[in-house]
Amino acid sequence: MSLKTRSSRCLGKCRRLRVKFLQNLIPKKLNPSQRRSLSRETGANASRVANFLSAVIFFALIAVVILAAIPYGSVEPWAQAIFQCSIFALGTLWAIQGFTAGSRRVSNLQLFFPLMALAAYAIFQGLSWSQGEVASVNVVNAISADPFESWWFALRVAALTLAGILATRFTSTITRLKILIHALIALALVCGVFGILRQSMQHDQGFLLPALRYGGGFAQFINKNHFAFLIEPAIGLLLGITLLREHHRQHLLVYAAAIILLWVALVMSRSRGGLLAVTAQMIFAALLFIYSQQRSRQKHHQRRSWIYSLGVTAATTVLLVVAIVGGVVWLGGDQLTTGIQTAALEINSPITHEGANRRDIWKATWRMARAHPILGAGLGGFWAEVPVYHDASGVETPVQAHNDYLELWASAGVVGVGLFVWFMIALVKRVRWFMATLSGFQRAAALGALVGIVGVGVHSLVDFGLHITADALVFMMLLAILSLDKLNNATHRKRIKPRRSDNVQSEVYLTQAQGASS
Repeated sequence: MSLKTRSSRCLGKCRRLRVKFLQNLIPKKLNPSQRRSLSRETGANASRVANFLSAVIFFALIAVVILAAIPYGSVEPWAQAIFQCSIFALGTLWAIQGFTAGSRRVSNLQLFFPLMALAAYAIFQGLSWSQGEVASVNVVNAISADPFESWWFALRVAALTLAGILATRFTSTITRLKILIHALIALALVCGVFGILRQSMQHDQGFLLPALRYGGGFAQFINKNHFAFLIEPAIGLLLGITLLREHHRQHLLVYAAAIILLWVALVMSRSRGGLLAVTAQMIFAALLFIYSQQRSRQKHHQRRSWIYSLGVTAATTVLLVVAIVGGVVWLGGDQLTTGIQTAALEINSPITHEGANRRDIWKATWRMARAHPILGAGLGGFWAEVPVYHDASGVETPVQAHNDYLELWASAGVVGVGLFVWFMIALVKRVRWFMATLSGFQRAAALGALVGIVGVGVHSLVDFGLHITADALVFMMLLAILSLDKLNNATHRKRIKPRRSDNVQSEVYLTQAQGASS
């Protein structure tokens, strides 16, 4: 029996149980007319409860995304625990909502299946396959160099994946999609403004948050690169709904101002990887724009409207480039030049005794990957295994590889590389689907999410922002935007008044209940 057949049978059984449960709430002594009326009322109440829970889950998820970014990006154990408990609580509400509505199905999870497999593989790496005694100490042998951290990694990935699935399930209309996108953009703008204020006003230890030291990090993040990982998805979404949207550019100036503000904050943060990633995003967005315009011209053959649209977008792009270059020269100046020179020295300088620069860390990670080529050294166990291959004094031991792709290979081996290839194939298939199917705002949002993913992917070559809960959560929202079915805006539907006061949804429910009982 196939998995699809089993799942359909389980869903059918759940629906029958739900109908039987609601029918049992109706007293047996009522006449058929009263039973039908009460059945309709019960179905209408169940539908209202399901809709209410759907709204609660959606807006609570947005609140979790926003609040997760406040305490340093949720890097401390207590913040991660609160985040995971919140997501699993929303998952419990989803189960209740699904039982009330009679459906818990989510159509497109292709982008999340590799993440589920990654969490399962981390649990497997942490399993004990033998035990021994060394110096009267019981030692557990496992694939992972740190089994506990591998299981903790699996828990984090499971919570993040569930958050993405919840966003996919409950972003059910264009209105909710707009709310989600503007919430992500507003979060990035608030963090950017906070970072600019902190850069210009902080003169001592602590700035609203006690651990923010003077001269280190940016905004509420301890590491300036983690701030860049939050900005890149927002810039991608803004580029999508401004540059890549076919019509309705009435808010173009507002979005352009938001892009400039985020770019100014990024320049002031002096994140070299962030500047590289956003540059790659703009190039990729320009290529998407050219492709979209050529396709639109071939489809509609409207040369005048195409030239007008191209002229408006080209003029806006020129203004953005001028503003961005001016911002870099004015705000970045000598500090940005010094940062680029430092990056060159970090890559080309001879090995130091501490071995704390990226080149030495990458070499140690490469040796670690070659030593564990098939199963890896353990997801989450990088810090415990890398000292064996890190040829340095030991004063500074790397905890991350500063390259997520190389760390995935070293930690998960060929299995991890295979999961990444699976994810990329699913991403390409999804992009091909929405390029051929979607239109309007949802198409622009999906293109913006794709631009944001490209930026995060480029930045992950030199940093580890996806290890930060807030950054990884925003990345999951991008995957959720790409995973949405074609949406309709429920607020624009024509409302037809029924002949009787009974709810239309209750009539549908009564028909389903009678069919299930027969």
